[in-house]
Amino acid sequence: MSLIAWILAFIIAITIHEASHAFMSDRLGDPTARLMGRLSLNPLVHYDPIGTTLLLGLVFLRALGFPVIPFGWAKPVVFDPYNLKNPRRDSAIISLAGPISNLLLAILLSLVLRFIISGFLVDLVYPIITLNVVLAIFNLIPIHPLDGGKIFVGILPEKDAYEADLFLKRYGMFILFFLIFPTVRGTSPLFLVISPIINFILGILLPGSSLI
Repeated sequence: MSLIAWILAFIIAITIHEASHAFMSDRLGDPTARLMGRLSLNPLVHYDPIGTTLLLGLVFLRALGFPVIPFGWAKPVVFDPYNLKNPRRDSAIISLAGPISNLLLAILLSLVLRFIISGFLVDLVYPIITLNVVLAIFNLIPIHPLDGGKIFVGILPEKDAYEADLFLKRYGMFILFFLIFPTVRGTSPLFLVISPIINFILGILLPGSSLI
């Protein structure tokens, strides 16, 4: 049941995340994602051969008991900034919609758990909450190509935003890989930064629980 629960949690987390991006872009005036079929809860339309497979593999290792933080990405939701009234601000809002939807789902399910004492639903809900929190926090890191990169650029003054966007588009992926690579006593710098945040949130939503 544990492995099935983690895989199901993985499917739910990425589907909600990407569908929320598509929904928000459509609400803000750009129909691109909707026309591409991304405004959907079908997980297959959000599958990315590299990022989603990586995430699925780490989820599998997590289900087997390995102390890893599942990370990865789904197929990016494409939107046309020329269809947005305020491209930089609206791009940030579209990007924020994904992590927010994951956190809201985790909060909602944690409330549901208050009414469930035991049973298979508990074993099912715990991984869903955990993965949604992990996906949300990971994607809020202010580096391209993560959602946090666009959010970061969106809140900066226009001049600084342009320079930051240019820098992150050029070097963001390299910075991200460096942060993920275990360079600090066999642990990734990224893990050292986000694991306390994830554990703090999980401690609220799932009292007595933590990622590691």
